[in-house]
Amino acid sequence: MTIPLILLGLTALFALLLGVGARSGHAMGLEEWTVGNRGFGFVLVFLLLAGEIYTTFTFLGASGFAYGQGAPAYYILAYGTIAYVIGYFMLPKVWAYAKQHHLVSQPDFLAHKYDSKALGVIVSIVDIIALIPYLVLQLTGLGIIVTAAGYGGISNTVAVLIGAVVVTIYVVVSGVRGSAWTSVAKDVMILGVVLFLGIYLPIHLYGGIGAMFEEIAKAKPGFLTFPATGQSVWWFVSTVLLTALGFFMWPHSLASCYTARNANVFRKNAIVLPIYQLILLFVYFVGFAAVLKVPGLKGAASNLALFKLVVATLPPWVVGIVGAAGVLTALVPGSMIAMTAATLMSRNLYGALNPQASNDQIVFIAKCLVPVVMAIAVFFTLTGSSTIVTLLLVGYSFVTQMFPALVVSLFPGSGATKQGAMAGIIAGVVVAAWLTFSHATVGSLLPFLPQPIQDFNVGIIALIVNIVMLVAVSAVTKRRVAAIAE
Repeated sequence: MTIPLILLGLTALFALLLGVGARSGHAMGLEEWTVGNRGFGFVLVFLLLAGEIYTTFTFLGASGFAYGQGAPAYYILAYGTIAYVIGYFMLPKVWAYAKQHHLVSQPDFLAHKYDSKALGVIVSIVDIIALIPYLVLQLTGLGIIVTAAGYGGISNTVAVLIGAVVVTIYVVVSGVRGSAWTSVAKDVMILGVVLFLGIYLPIHLYGGIGAMFEEIAKAKPGFLTFPATGQSVWWFVSTVLLTALGFFMWPHSLASCYTARNANVFRKNAIVLPIYQLILLFVYFVGFAAVLKVPGLKGAASNLALFKLVVATLPPWVVGIVGAAGVLTALVPGSMIAMTAATLMSRNLYGALNPQASNDQIVFIAKCLVPVVMAIAVFFTLTGSSTIVTLLLVGYSFVTQMFPALVVSLFPGSGATKQGAMAGIIAGVVVAAWLTFSHATVGSLLPFLPQPIQDFNVGIIALIVNIVMLVAVSAVTKRRVAAIAE
């Protein structure tokens, strides 16, 4: 099957050349390397933010979740749209403040808002811990895509290593501009591939989208509706809320927002991106089409649903094109994540230890750390076995803890203090970590509650603890400051 392998190889080479070429004409200082000198217009910011819609999580995770879980997968379609509504009001304020004070990272913003370097360090550590699973997710997806689309001609390990090298090179050379320009190619390809697969496969295999759902409903009654308990409608609502609040709390997402030329860019994107997200429906259609045609995939193997169906149904050259699009869904967000993690380590950890470090030193150290970040992610990718959706939800439970502190900081009269912000974030992260690794649910923790509340996403508990600590500690520390002043 040499044609798919050739197409995959050409795609990786094209991404490398496009990413490296994006540097042309730009001196890579701190603000240029990290946020494109805040000069991106509507289209480039759209493509960077759209990178959060069409990652390997969407390409494989959404289709795999639809294949394995049915109706609960619908949450993936809903949360982004709500996040864009939040962004319409929040992001212009965040962007204006970041531009005014030359901030390039999420910890920069919170540290400056609360006048606390310690808070910046805490946020950096939490962000880095959350970013590694997200980067692992991209590399995991890359390995699945290349192995499946290449008919086993390239092993998972080799695919992950090649992808990591490609990302490392163009991130070090071009920074955020490399990510922005490779995202142009990614979105063009993924749009065509997703629409084709989502329309063609149901028609070819079932005679139409409606006929497909009728057959699934007959073969698996209840699969297309929410269960009465567990991943019920209440789980759906709470999960949508939790992930919508966390959407722009990913540090690489906020860094993408810093690249905008003006605040109006966000308002335009908030109008267009929810429409663009409807394309996710066609990813679902592929996952549902695989339910009866490639049965038996369990656990992490459900991530293979899309490619199992594509390989079984379409000729090799089409499989190669689908695989090429999938490769780009891993490389583009992977590059933003790697760059952001390296920036946090350099700017917000090393910079806190050495306040005299120049911007040039910060950039140099960040570039040196990119291969280190990628090496760590490669290690976890090759030794882990979690499903793609699980990896993403773990990261979300951490970054969502930044939301309360960031939002209240936008209102000068909120009364939030740096001690309250730190206490809230630390408490929320600790609770989120405990809940994640203990596999607890609201029902197991509080079995006396009504069933709908027992079905809530357990991450809601961590967020509530965060908010309570933020309010309580801020109230106490504010009174102490007032007492000292008197």
